[in-house]
Amino acid sequence: MEPMFSPPLHRQRHQFVIDFVKRNKPLKVLDLGCGECSLLKLLKFHHGIDLLVGLDLDGAKVKKKMHALAPLSTDYLQPSYDQLRLELYQGSVTQKDARFRGFDLVTSIELIEHLTLADVERFSEVVFGHMTPLAVIVSTPNSEYNPHLPGLEGFRHSDHKFEWTRAEFKSWALKACVEFGYEVEFTGVGRAPPGLQECVGFCSQIGVFHRLGGRGGGNVSLNDGAEEVFFPYTLLYSINYPSLRDNNILRRVLVSEVLCWTEELKSRWMEETTKRNEGGGSGGGGEEEGLSNHVRSAEKLTACEMEMRNPVSEDQEEEDERVFWTNGQRRLESRTSYRCVSVRKAVLVFGCCGTVLWMWITSASPLCLCWQQDCVCTSGHAVVLLSQSQSPEWKRGEPQTSADG
Repeated sequence: MEPMFSPPLHRQRHQFVIDFVKRNKPLKVLDLGCGECSLLKLLKFHHGIDLLVGLDLDGAKVKKKMHALAPLSTDYLQPSYDQLRLELYQGSVTQKDARFRGFDLVTSIELIEHLTLADVERFSEVVFGHMTPLAVIVSTPNSEYNPHLPGLEGFRHSDHKFEWTRAEFKSWALKACVEFGYEVEFTGVGRAPPGLQECVGFCSQIGVFHRLGGRGGGNVSLNDGAEEVFFPYTLLYSINYPSLRDNNILRRVLVSEVLCWTEELKSRWMEETTKRNEGGGSGGGGEEEGLSNHVRSAEKLTACEMEMRNPVSEDQEEEDERVFWTNGQRRLESRTSYRCVSVRKAVLVFGCCGTVLWMWITSASPLCLCWQQDCVCTSGHAVVLLSQSQSPEWKRGEPQTSADG
C-alpha cells in the first residue's frame, strides 16, 4: 500500500513532525503510541530538545527497541553543550499521570484509530484537558482515500476500530478545541492522484492544535486536583545524554584538551630549545622570543571546536585581554593571551609561579600544569602532573610565602 507514495507514507508523517520541531523548537516532546520508537530515534538528533518521552501500551514492543535510543560512543567522546533526557513509559493514553504535564509538543501519529470511540473521548480529556501541552499533532487515516488504495478491503489495519472521513475528523477536533481551549489547522501527507486532491484529500489527515493563550491559556479539568497523586505509567527506560553542562564531563573534556595541547606545546618548545642550543644562541632575548611564540600558539587551541557539536563561543574574549604570567626570574609581567574558543571561559597562559610551566584558567578554578613529579604551585592552585604514559594525577598545592614576598 505505501510503495505508491514517495517517500513512504510513514516517513512523510515523521518528516511532518520533524519540520514542525525545526520551526517551533519545543523543549519537551512527548510521543504517544511510540511503538518501536522510530520517531524518537529521529527526534533525538535535533538540538534544543531537553526532554524526549515516549508512551505506549505495549511494553514488550518498547523494550525490544529502547536500547537503540542509547547514546552513541561519539556522544561520550564529543559531548554536546545541549542537555537531553530520554524516557520511555508503558501505559494507556486514557489514563492521567501527574508527571505528564507541561510538554511543549505532544504527538499522536496514527494512534486514535486503534481506540474505541469511548476511549477517544477519554483521550481528548487526558491530552487536552490534563496534559495541556502548547501544541498537539494528531494524524489518522482518511477513509475517503481508501478506494484509491489498490487491493484494500475494509480498514487499513486489522486493529483499527474506525477510520474517519475529513468531516468526522474535523468535527472531533473542533469539539476538543471548544472544550479545552485550543485552535486547530488541518493538513495532511500523502497527496491524491492528479485531479483528485480536492475530492478525497490527503491519505493521512493531520490536525495541528495550538493552545489558546500560549503557556498561560487553556482550560484545566475540574477533577485534576483529585488525580494529581496518581502515577499509573511504568518507567521502562531512562537515560541522560552526556553534556558539557555536566561539570564532571566538562572537567574530563577540559583535562583531555589540556593534556593534548600542552604536550604539543612542550614538544614545540623542546624542539626550538634544541635548535637554539645547537646554533649557539642561548641569550635571554632568544628565550623570551621563544616563550612569546608559545603564548601566541595558544591562539590555535581549537581542537574542541572541531570535535564538539556545539562549541561555546559566545563568551569568547578579544585578543587584547591582559593576563599575568611569571617568567624564569619570578618577575610578574603582562602578556597578551587568547581564550580557547571550545570551552566556556578558559584560557591557557604561562605559569602563575616559578615552579609551574603552564596555567589553565577556567570560569570555575585555575589548573596549573607541570611535568615535574614533585611540582607544587606556590599560589595554592590545583596541579595536573602531565605525562604521555599515564592519566593525569591531581595534587593540591599549599600556599607558600616566597623569599621576595
